[in-house]
Amino acid sequence: MTTSFNRRQILARATATGAIGALGAPFATSAWAQAGAAARSAPPKAPRLAGTLRIVIPANPGGGWDQTGRALGAALVGAGAADQVEYENIGGKGGTIGLAKYAEKYGNDANTLLMGGMVMVGAVALQKPAVDMAQIQPIARLTSDYLVAAVAAKSPIKNTKDLTDALRADLRGMPVAGGSAGGVDHMFAGVLARAAKAKPEELVYKPFPGGADVVEALVSGSAAVGLSGYSEFSDAIAAGKLRAIGVSSRRSAFGLPSFREQGLDAVMANWRGVFTGKGVAPARMAEMLTAVEAATHHESWTRTLKQNRWEPSWLTGKDLAEFMELDLTTARVMVYLLKLKA
Repeated sequence: MTTSFNRRQILARATATGAIGALGAPFATSAWAQAGAAARSAPPKAPRLAGTLRIVIPANPGGGWDQTGRALGAALVGAGAADQVEYENIGGKGGTIGLAKYAEKYGNDANTLLMGGMVMVGAVALQKPAVDMAQIQPIARLTSDYLVAAVAAKSPIKNTKDLTDALRADLRGMPVAGGSAGGVDHMFAGVLARAAKAKPEELVYKPFPGGADVVEALVSGSAAVGLSGYSEFSDAIAAGKLRAIGVSSRRSAFGLPSFREQGLDAVMANWRGVFTGKGVAPARMAEMLTAVEAATHHESWTRTLKQNRWEPSWLTGKDLAEFMELDLTTARVMVYLLKLKA
C-alpha cells in the first residue's frame, strides 16, 4: 500500500483496530475471512471483455493460486466473458517476482488479470520489494482457505499435544516446510511456535514453491512438519504418506480437528483474490468486476469450491481496500514480532 508506517505506528494501529493482540491469541485473519463480506443479489450477466483474456499466476503450476486462477478462467469462459483464457505462471518469492513482471508488462493491459492474496501481502511485508501492491488494483477477494499441519506417516507426532511438546523442547530440531518465505505458511509457523511457548526466532523454516515439494520434504525426512492448504495435502493424506495433525480454523474442517479445539490457540485464514493493473481505467475495472462476479456464480466455479473445500469470501471496493491495508499492517507487525527473515 502507499501508506508507510514506522514500527511504533504499526503496533499502535494494529492494537487499536484489534488486528493483533497477545500472540498467544488467535491470529487476526481468522476473523478477516468472515468480516465484511458483501451480500450479493442475483448473479449479474457477464459483459464480454475480450476474445482472449490472460491470467498471470505469480506461482508455479499446481499450487493454490494456480488452482484458483485456472478455475476463475474456466468460469469466465463459461459465463461468456471471453472465448478463451491464457495462463502465464511466474513463480518465486511469494509472488513478488510475478507481481513485478506483471506491473512492468501488463500494468496498462485491460485484458490481463493477476492472481494474488495473503501470501503476496506477507511476502511484500517481509521482502520490501521495489514493486509492491500499490502498483496493482484489487478487483475482488474470492476465497478463503485454512492451513493444515501434517507430518510424515512414520513421525512419532500423533496429535497437537505431541507437536506442542516437540516444538517447545527443540524448535531448531523441528524444521518446518511450507510456501514462500514471508507467506502465510511462514507466518503461521511462527504463530504455532509462539502458541506452543517456544521461541519463534529459533524457527527453522524451509520455503518451497509448491505443495508437492512440501510433501516430498516430509516424506524424505528433510522437514519435520509441513504447512499447506488441505487441497495440496489431501492426496498424500489419503494415500497414507502423511498424517494431518490439525487445521488453522476455529472449528474442525476437512474432517480434521482444529488446533484450537485441541488446546493450541493458533488460528489463521488464507485468502486469494484477483487484481488488475494500475493503469486500467475505472470503467474497465467496473466491467472486470461484473465479469468476475458473474463467473463466481457459474457452476464450474461453485463445483471447484466444493471440490477443494474453499470458502467463498467475496469482498470488493472500499471494504476490500481497507481489508488489504489492515492485512499489510498486520503482516508487518508479525514480521517484526516473530523476527521473520527473508
